[in-house]
Amino acid sequence: MSEATVQELYNGATRLLKQLIAMPSFSKEEQGTVDVLQRWLQAKGIAASRLMNNVWAKNKYYEENKPTILLNSHHDTVKPNKAYTLDPFLPLESDGKLFGLGSNDAGGSLVSLIAAFLYFYHCEDLKFNLIFAATAEEEISGANGIAALLPELGKIEAAIVGEPTLMDMAIAEKGLIVLDCTAVGKAGHAAREEGVNALYNAIEDIRWFNSYEFEKISSLLGKVKMSVTVINAGTQHNVVPATCSFTVDVRVNECYTNEEVLEIIKKNVQCDVRTRSLRLKPTYIDEQHPLVQAGKSIGRKAFGSVTLSDKALMPFPALKMGPGDSARSHMADEFIYLKEVEEGLNIYIDLLKSIV
Repeated sequence: MSEATVQELYNGATRLLKQLIAMPSFSKEEQGTVDVLQRWLQAKGIAASRLMNNVWAKNKYYEENKPTILLNSHHDTVKPNKAYTLDPFLPLESDGKLFGLGSNDAGGSLVSLIAAFLYFYHCEDLKFNLIFAATAEEEISGANGIAALLPELGKIEAAIVGEPTLMDMAIAEKGLIVLDCTAVGKAGHAAREEGVNALYNAIEDIRWFNSYEFEKISSLLGKVKMSVTVINAGTQHNVVPATCSFTVDVRVNECYTNEEVLEIIKKNVQCDVRTRSLRLKPTYIDEQHPLVQAGKSIGRKAFGSVTLSDKALMPFPALKMGPGDSARSHMADEFIYLKEVEEGLNIYIDLLKSIV
């Protein structure tokens, strides 16, 4: 394709991003943006399929015997925080920035990927198939997003997951386990020597969570990190509490499975430990993988990411990479530089061209 066509794709991508910003799309409430995306693809002559609030399409010359690369990003957003000074649903251009909720996380990635997909859509001699998928519920790791869609897509060889990384390559990502812990004591009157204070029992385990060091340290992601973030006990001042509950946020590096970390925790604490889920696993794509090698060949750096994405739910190698900066995600008056969207489109195209 000509440079003029790439410019046209960028112009279309920015128009699409403005439409997405203007349409509220909180997790589980993405009906408006999935309609916008499906219509946009269909207007380009692309057969777009839909499952709940997910939409996807295959390249025109898709062949079953070729490996398939998934281009995926999400179109749901968090709710705007109270510090916003601008209308979160008004796409506003100023000083090279585009303001609006979801512009950076992950609208810029989404429209850059969809434009890159369109760049290759009509190519007859690709070495691989491409599937573009815009998915829902990423911000809550919901069951009706990428996890629901994957069985519909067939065999996937690898994926590019669009998230704001300044177009560097997140080849590893920490997993997440949320633990609900309960320390048990025995109720009694606070004025007398009776009862067993569950709070004091909980403190011993909380000290362990605060001080324990897992042996395996990742060169990309560092240590496994455990943080006690919520605690609750007692009903009134003169009653020794019989139970104390607390929540632990555990971020798991790629040296462990979630199951291995959970087993170590249960061996070392006295409280009852229950997991909300083990599905958000740590992930790693080998640096020798063709996607990573292609990225390195065009000057992109590899790093480890401490933030979660839909990459955690993919049972195949996935590279997280996109325009924008993760530090801007969920901030008030969220924005993306328009030059980042243009750069993202060009780098996605160059990366896919460089795969050998």
